[in-house]
Amino acid sequence: MKGLVQRLLDGDRRAAARLITRVENDRSRAFELMKEVYPHTGEAHIFGITGPPGVGKSTLIESLTTKLREKDQRVGIIAVDPTSPFTGGALLGDRLRMNTHSDDRKVFIRSMGTRGRLGGLSWATPEAIQILDAFGCDTIIVETVGAGQAEVDIMRAAHTSIVVEAPGLGDDIQAIKAGVMEIGEIFAVNKGDKEGADSVVFQIEAMLDLNPALKEDGAWRPPVVRVSSFDGSGMDDLISSMNDHRAYLQQEGRIMEKEMSMARQDLMMLMQEAVSCRFYEGGEEEDAFEAAVERIAIRGSDPYTELEGLLSG
Repeated sequence: MKGLVQRLLDGDRRAAARLITRVENDRSRAFELMKEVYPHTGEAHIFGITGPPGVGKSTLIESLTTKLREKDQRVGIIAVDPTSPFTGGALLGDRLRMNTHSDDRKVFIRSMGTRGRLGGLSWATPEAIQILDAFGCDTIIVETVGAGQAEVDIMRAAHTSIVVEAPGLGDDIQAIKAGVMEIGEIFAVNKGDKEGADSVVFQIEAMLDLNPALKEDGAWRPPVVRVSSFDGSGMDDLISSMNDHRAYLQQEGRIMEKEMSMARQDLMMLMQEAVSCRFYEGGEEEDAFEAAVERIAIRGSDPYTELEGLLSG
C-alpha cells in the first residue's frame, strides 16, 4: 500500500486511479490508506462547480480546463454522477462529455457515482480530492450531481464554489430560490449568447443586492460572469474571477476559515460513515440494530431510546 502511495507522489497516473478505486470500493481499508496520503495534501486550490441540470456544467468545465492548460496548470477533475437506487450503477456520462482532454497527461478526469449519498457528492469525494492534491494537481475541479437546490455540500468541500445558471430553463425565479443559489462565490451564466441571458444576470445581481451580509466591510461580493462554452467567450473573465477569489481567501487568514470548514465537513462525513458501517457489517452490532428496528416497528420502543442504547452499547 505504501508503494502505491509513493508511486502517486511520483506522478504515476495509474497509481492515482487505483487509489481512488480503492477508497471507493474498500472503505474499511481506505482510512489506513489516506493516513499515508493526507500529509502530502494542501497545495491545490479546489473549485466546486454546481447548478441545475441542463446548464452545461460539463462543457463549461471542458472549456475552463482548456484555458487552465494554456497557463500550464495541472488539472484534476472529479465529476459526480447520480447512482441508481435500484442497481447501484451510474451512467458516468460527465466523463464522456469531457473527451477533449482525455489524452492530455496533465489532466486527470475521474467520474464517481453518488452511491446513495445526498448533497451532490459521493462518500469518497473528499479522499479523491486529497489523492489528486497529493498527485500534484494545481487546480482540482469538482462537479456535483446538480439535481436541484439541495446540493450544497460542495461549499464545504471546495475553496471556491461556482454556481452555473443558464437561460431557457423555464424557471424565471431560479435566482431567488433558497439553497444552492446561496452558496455561490462566483456565478457563471452559461449559454450567454442565448436569448434570456441578460435576464438571468439581472436576477442574480438583484438577489445579491438583497443580501445584507454582502454589505459588511470586507465581504466578498460574488461576481456574475456571462460565459459561453460554445465559443469560449467570457472564459478569461471567469478565470480572472477565480483568481480574484483565491487572492481574497489568502488575505487576512480567510483561507484558514475555508480549511477549517473543509476539515469539519470531512470529519463529519467520516463519523457518519463509521456509525453507519458499524451496524451494517454483520455480527452482534448488526443483530442489535435489527432487534431495535423490530421493537420500534411493533411500538415496543421508540427510535430515540433505541438510538441511545445502540450508541452506548
